[in-house]
Amino acid sequence: MASIWKGALAFGLVNIPVELRSAVRAAETLSFRQLDKKHHKPIKMERVSSVDGKTVPWDDIVKGFEISKDKFVIVEDEDFASASPQMSRVIDLTDFVPADSIDPRYFDSPYFLVPQKGGEKAYALLRDALAETSKVGIGTFALRQKQHLAAVKPLGDAIVLELMRFENELVDPDELKLPSAAEAKVRPAEHTMAVQLIENLADEFDPSKYKDEYQAKLKAIIKAKAKGKPLPAEDFEEPENTKVLDLVSRLEQSLAQSGKRGAKKTAAKKSTVRKSTAKKTARKRKTA
Repeated sequence: MASIWKGALAFGLVNIPVELRSAVRAAETLSFRQLDKKHHKPIKMERVSSVDGKTVPWDDIVKGFEISKDKFVIVEDEDFASASPQMSRVIDLTDFVPADSIDPRYFDSPYFLVPQKGGEKAYALLRDALAETSKVGIGTFALRQKQHLAAVKPLGDAIVLELMRFENELVDPDELKLPSAAEAKVRPAEHTMAVQLIENLADEFDPSKYKDEYQAKLKAIIKAKAKGKPLPAEDFEEPENTKVLDLVSRLEQSLAQSGKRGAKKTAAKKSTVRKSTAKKTARKRKTA
């Protein structure tokens, strides 16, 4: 995986030569072209002036910011250059905060920080110190002509840098109309059953369980249509909202179903343990 940035990670007077690499892959999505419905051929998007209807050459196109209705300020390349952050090659960690103190909405895109030659020891030192203290390093740096807020945290043997949103980018939940437990008149029995249901369905996070079914079905439909055999559309029923009067009965039914699922999980775990024990016993017999 190619490096997208090279520089230094600094904390105190320690500078660690690092490079930035993507920690995620772009989701697989199908790309579509816009076609003329009659001829099934691609259509052209033309750059047309709203004044005379004529095509505008690329060289005659400029960027403008609308300050009032149909009134624009033209922004030149040198204006963007003047406003861009200084391209320092240093991620300066100025603060270290508790890992669980950051609202997850601040986090945006994760990247791996990889040590360059000579930075391995300092890299491992910072990584292990962050893990032991449960702290996250916070700092700013410039990437792709833009200033970014960033968090640096340990992940196993790696250090992950997460680009963050600035405070003004978050929506204050106080702007929303949200019910309190008292306003919603939640009864203790309902609360107890809801907690029990969640506990019954609790499990370790396994990302392999979740697949993009939409993309898979869309591929199958396109493949079938290419062969002249369109797939029948599946009927989809909108889920019915649970009415207040039905809430307790729905919770009771859910608990019954989750209890069966829990029993199956327990049986599966016991089976796995038995198989593992049997394998260990067999290995011991062979070595004996």
